[in-house]
Amino acid sequence: MTLPTPKPGILKIEPYKQGKYATAAGARCIKLSSNENPYGPSPKALEAYRQASAELHRYPDGSCAALREAIAEVHGLYPDKIVCGAGSDELLGLLIHAYAGPGDEVLFPEHAFLMYKIYTLSSGATPIEAPEKNLRADVDSLLAKVTDKTKLVLLANPNNPTGSYLTDTELQRLRDGLPPHVILAIDAAYAECVIAEDCPDGSRLAGSAENTVMMRTFSKVYGLPALRLGWMYGPAAIIDVMNRARSPFNVSSVAQITGIAAVRDTAYTAEQRRLNGTQRDSLTDEVSALGWHVYPSEGNFILVDFQTADTAAAMNAHLLARGIYVRDVKAYKLPQCLRITVGTPEENAAVLEAMAEFMAQAA
Repeated sequence: MTLPTPKPGILKIEPYKQGKYATAAGARCIKLSSNENPYGPSPKALEAYRQASAELHRYPDGSCAALREAIAEVHGLYPDKIVCGAGSDELLGLLIHAYAGPGDEVLFPEHAFLMYKIYTLSSGATPIEAPEKNLRADVDSLLAKVTDKTKLVLLANPNNPTGSYLTDTELQRLRDGLPPHVILAIDAAYAECVIAEDCPDGSRLAGSAENTVMMRTFSKVYGLPALRLGWMYGPAAIIDVMNRARSPFNVSSVAQITGIAAVRDTAYTAEQRRLNGTQRDSLTDEVSALGWHVYPSEGNFILVDFQTADTAAAMNAHLLARGIYVRDVKAYKLPQCLRITVGTPEENAAVLEAMAEFMAQAA
């Protein structure tokens, strides 16, 4: 008897594994494995969340009109060129499924976010990786991999897990070098973390080209990953396709109402950017002082190179034994590294103390 079989590509997927954390009651848990905001969301967002519970018996606005208006107002964009989703992940998946399938190729840098490959395989398309230089996307390497089968180029700016980015000039050169039929999707999930003035979020390109989109999320600086909320900005034709492909009520009312309050609380967002930048720089300096190489980052995390996979694994085990959860990045082909989310000063101090203890024991 012939059994049901999935589409080609599905069984090639290595399921995504979320960052580890303690589940035992009373166990110490300093969770620095998922790039979350340790301070949580804006008080105004929390109050909006509580008030939203009064409307749980009603379907949400399928168009997310009020949320799109708020996003557009804060970022200086056009609301009709925005589509919202259950996290930027959903929008990424819909984009790939809408534009790529069997026989097509989706291109991204070799250390890109794991979901790029997963969504590409699930659509039946072929994932293509372009070499990086010093853990940084390389425009020439990406352009060299483009073929007549290429349908999309995916680029996180800044990138997870490396923290590196392309400048506006480099992004423009990449766009100019791509054929008109190839969509450039700029994943700006960490845009609210960025301090560097030459690191763009991609909105300029997405607002001026017919083949470029930008994606954003409420899961990082806004502190709302549990609500699954993200958005995409791009040309009208692509946004129309996204609206045709998405489910009619893909964003809950609670997420919409909370998201409006979060995006409008620009003072809180600015303070979170400042706190993250200050603590990121401090953590980078302190870890570097211990003798480990830390790659420059514009995200809410740092990537630490422990030189060998064995040392990285031993350090990870040492931290886990002390209730400190960071992210191993073996799946990103960086087995010698660990990614550490920037925490509160107290959490960061605990990491540094444990790392110093590990080195003392190894001496």
